[in-house]
Amino acid sequence: MKLRNALIAALLLTAGPALAQTPAGGTQQKPATMAPVQPGQPAAKPAGTDSKAPAEKLDPAKEAAIRRLLDVTGESKEGENINTGMTGRVHDVISRALPADQLPKFMDTFSQRFTAGAPASAVTDAVVKIYAQHFSIEDIQAITKFYESPVGQRMVKEMPDVARESQDLGMQMDQKVVIAVLRGMSDEYPQLKQMLPPDPDHPAPAPSAGPAPAPAPGTPTPNSTPAPGAKPTPPQQ
Repeated sequence: MKLRNALIAALLLTAGPALAQTPAGGTQQKPATMAPVQPGQPAAKPAGTDSKAPAEKLDPAKEAAIRRLLDVTGESKEGENINTGMTGRVHDVISRALPADQLPKFMDTFSQRFTAGAPASAVTDAVVKIYAQHFSIEDIQAITKFYESPVGQRMVKEMPDVARESQDLGMQMDQKVVIAVLRGMSDEYPQLKQMLPPDPDHPAPAPSAGPAPAPAPGTPTPNSTPAPGAKPTPPQQ
């Protein structure tokens, strides 16, 4: 059961982009309906299932220019990066479900089958087609010329750090606002007070000390005087 749940969790992690493409409102496309078949006539194809026209063949010179650009910018390794990230996610999830001595063999088998089913080169091939749809060969050549320049190579080297640091900073800024908004709603929703971190600007008051315990009967208190008419207690021998 634990392994099955772990596999489901891993699949959900990798299916995120596909799920994100669901139309707004959760509506789903209705299944195609078959038209009634008349005797002696071939069955009609479901609506919306007509085969698309074959994709236009990519010019070899343009494809070579795009692949050159992807090599210069390092984007040709995007497929490897994606596969590494997916494998890491599966490892993190499965490691919580399988005994440690079974994990290496499981990951070896998974990695071999995953790489065979999703080769990194397939991502590069898909990216080439995307570039071809958005840029002319003249655009590709001009972009490549820039990235081959010293400033372009500097940009290739520094942009991953710039993107990561920008994302981290944005997350920190947004996190502060989220916490402030939730604190402002905590009077209406008291459950939030137990979930939020302590507010450094308004620390919780220190617990007040309780009343001192009453002394035991017959125990003299400091600076106490005997009641009028009371006999002093003789000292014990």
